[in-house]
Amino acid sequence: MRITLGGGGTDIPSYYSAFGGFTVTAAIDKYVYLITHERFDPGLRISYSKTEIVENIAKVEHPIIREALDLLGPFDQLELMSVADLPARTGLGSSGSFTVALLNALHALKNERVPPSVLAEEACHIIMNRLKEPSGKQDEYTAAYGGINSYTITMDGSVNVNPLKISKSTASELETQLLLFYTGITRESKLILESQAKAAAEQKPITIDYYHKIKQIGLDSRQALENANIEQFGVLLNDHWQAKKALTPNVTTTEIDAIYNLALKNGATGGKIMGAGGGGFFMFHCNSDRTKLTETLRKHGLRRLDFRFEYEGSKIIIDL
Repeated sequence: MRITLGGGGTDIPSYYSAFGGFTVTAAIDKYVYLITHERFDPGLRISYSKTEIVENIAKVEHPIIREALDLLGPFDQLELMSVADLPARTGLGSSGSFTVALLNALHALKNERVPPSVLAEEACHIIMNRLKEPSGKQDEYTAAYGGINSYTITMDGSVNVNPLKISKSTASELETQLLLFYTGITRESKLILESQAKAAAEQKPITIDYYHKIKQIGLDSRQALENANIEQFGVLLNDHWQAKKALTPNVTTTEIDAIYNLALKNGATGGKIMGAGGGGFFMFHCNSDRTKLTETLRKHGLRRLDFRFEYEGSKIIIDL
């Protein structure tokens, strides 16, 4: 899965097709796992939060699985199971991770090894073109590539992937100073993303100005991190959150605003809700008393999630 460090939201087609997009995103050590196996009996047995046993691909209810099987099929006898470290709809890019993992597993079942660029684009094609979801590209690319990268998206949708030029010590310090907290609020990101995509497509000057500002924050965040100025990066997180809230009203709630203000009063430099907004995980930067911030938010009902950066992308763990 992933955390967005800057520029999030500029990777949607309604913005990048007119202006180009830019994000800085880091993969983290929280995973989606897919198991595929050739089934003895005819038909498909698919297990996720529910189990489907169907005769053919057209009858699969899960939209991403159905489209992936159709794209890479035919599959007449298949067993497929998925599990994940974290629940869906929490803002850490689980749908993109799921899609990339699924495609990687299906390619492996066919004895195919494909590069991360192909996995990422196939996943984007399923989500954005086949399912018409109001989604961007950073989730799929981060799941496929891993690492801490900037993603420059051209107006034709091509993506240039560039690892951030930061030292191991800076990456370790950043890892220590970034804290993830689960709000306990799950939300349907599609509704928020639809409103954001609509706002970008309408190209009202005030909306586009906020998107431009978010993209610039992404560029400034890359520079701050490459200059080992993590304190400045924390300030930029706050700027990003203020701009993100201005885009659409459903990004935040009274409860989320209260959590954010509480964090600022207890050592956080800045932060923002991960993903589309509305709930899920908060990420804060804190370079002072992280124990105090953790205990304060814990008493407020939030759970801290420890994580590390993941420098590998989607991979096959076992191939029998």
